[in-house]
Amino acid sequence: MNNRKLLTGVGVAVASAAGAAVWALLFQQASTAGTNPAVTPPAASNAAALLQDGLLQAQRHDLDGAEVTFRRVLQVDPNNKIAWYDIGVAATQDGRPGDALEAYDAALKIDPSYTQALYNKALLLKPSDPEQTIALLKRTVAINPKASTAYYHLGDTLMRRGRDSQARDAFRRAVAVDPALQSQVPEEFRESTAPSPTASADE
Repeated sequence: MNNRKLLTGVGVAVASAAGAAVWALLFQQASTAGTNPAVTPPAASNAAALLQDGLLQAQRHDLDGAEVTFRRVLQVDPNNKIAWYDIGVAATQDGRPGDALEAYDAALKIDPSYTQALYNKALLLKPSDPEQTIALLKRTVAINPKASTAYYHLGDTLMRRGRDSQARDAFRRAVAVDPALQSQVPEEFRESTAPSPTASADE
């Protein structure tokens, strides 16, 4: 996946990661709708149109309406991971983390390597289940090593668990991908994770 495209979804500013990150990918997903070969072209076109409608409703902050529309997508294409993901986004923004987790799990059942769902699920679990958060974020960065904010949250969670050496490495990788994250790294790790003048984001 293109680095810029993933950073839109998984590498947003740390300050807004717990909220805005879940929406960031939502508004570009409809372009990939209908890629399931088991869905006929007319049905795929209908699913794509419904996804677009749902996105417009979400932009207008009509979360209930958006979720209804995304569920209509699933009536056309029950294995549409994007619709499940978007339902998770809507539920997250509506303050229903349990429903959001169920939706992200449904998306991940269809595509276990769906990094956006892995990342959003990790953020939801971060306050209550740090070990599962660590596992999910490790899966995210294993699939896409350019997921800078996933590295950042991995470092933050490891730090809170007292695993400083691993946290330092995760923070270092986050900054290597996106040097703008340097100012967000906790002070005690900041100097050791600073990129060298000759370091590149591909290292």
